[in-house]
Amino acid sequence: MRTTSSSKAALAFIVSLLAAGPASAATDWNAVGQALGKTGTEMPGGIYRIGLPRSDLKVTLDGVTLKPALALGSWLAFEGTGSDAMVMGDLVLTQDEINPVMSRLTESGIEITGLHNHLLRADPATMYMHVEGHGDPVKLAEALHAALTLTKTPLGQPAAAAPSQTIDLDTAALDKALGRTGKVNGGVYQFSIPRAETVTDGGMTVPVSMGTGIAINFQPTGAGKAAITGDFVLIAAEVNPVLHVLRENGIEVTAIHNHMLDDQPRLYFMHFWADADAAQLAQALRKALDKINLAKS
Repeated sequence: MRTTSSSKAALAFIVSLLAAGPASAATDWNAVGQALGKTGTEMPGGIYRIGLPRSDLKVTLDGVTLKPALALGSWLAFEGTGSDAMVMGDLVLTQDEINPVMSRLTESGIEITGLHNHLLRADPATMYMHVEGHGDPVKLAEALHAALTLTKTPLGQPAAAAPSQTIDLDTAALDKALGRTGKVNGGVYQFSIPRAETVTDGGMTVPVSMGTGIAINFQPTGAGKAAITGDFVLIAAEVNPVLHVLRENGIEVTAIHNHMLDDQPRLYFMHFWADADAAQLAQALRKALDKINLAKS
C-alpha cells in the first residue's frame, strides 16, 4: 500500500504524542471542593479559590463590628494539575485554634509561611496563618479539611442569598479617588489591585487570586464614614514611603510581614486600619498607591 504525504504527517504526529507521554489530566475541582468540605470558584488562569469567611466570629475593633468580608475572610486557592498542584491561603484563627491547626498541617506536609496579626485591639483577638502546600490537590484539600475541623470555621454550603449591589457609600467617588473599580461583597466595598510584576513562588506563578493583589476594603460606619483595612503588597524600597504616607494621613499601620517564603520579587505585606471620612481615606490611600509599581488599570 502506498503511503501518502498526508498519512506520513499524521503518523509523525501520533509518534510525537506517544514520545511526549500522557498529557496531564485537568484537575477535578469538584473533587477538591468535596474533600475540603466547601466548594469554590474557578478563576482566570486556572485557579480554584475557596472563600471561608469566619461568620462564626463576632469581632469588634474601636466600636466597629467587623464584617467577615472586611478582615475575617479565610481563603484557599489551588493551581496546577496532577500531582504538581500548589495551594496557598490564609486562615483566620482564634488564639486557641493556632497550635492544633499548626500541628495538623505540619503533620500533613503543609508549610506554615506566616503567622501574625492583621489588626490591633480587636476583641476577640484574631491571628492569620498563611499556608502553602504542593502535591495532589485532593490530598492537599483533605489535609486542610482535617485542620479546619479543629476550628469553628463554617464549612458546607451557606444558604443562598441574593447578592446585594448597594452599599451606604459613595462608591463612584471611591472609584475615582483610587483609579480603580471596586465591588460590593458581604456589605463591604472591596478593591483588588495587581502589581506590575509577575510574582512567582518556588518557580510557580502566583496571580492576584492567590494573594498577591493589594486589598483595600471599606465597611460603612455611617454619616459618610468607613472602616478601612486590607494590605499593601510591597517590595522593600516601597515599604517606608507607603508607611509615611499612611501615617501622615491618620491611617494606622498595624503589621508588616511576609506571607510567602520563596517569592520573587520578595514581597512585604503592610496592613492598615482607620475609621474616618471615606472620601478622605480614599484620597490618602491613592497617595500611597502612587508610591507603588502597579499594573496599569
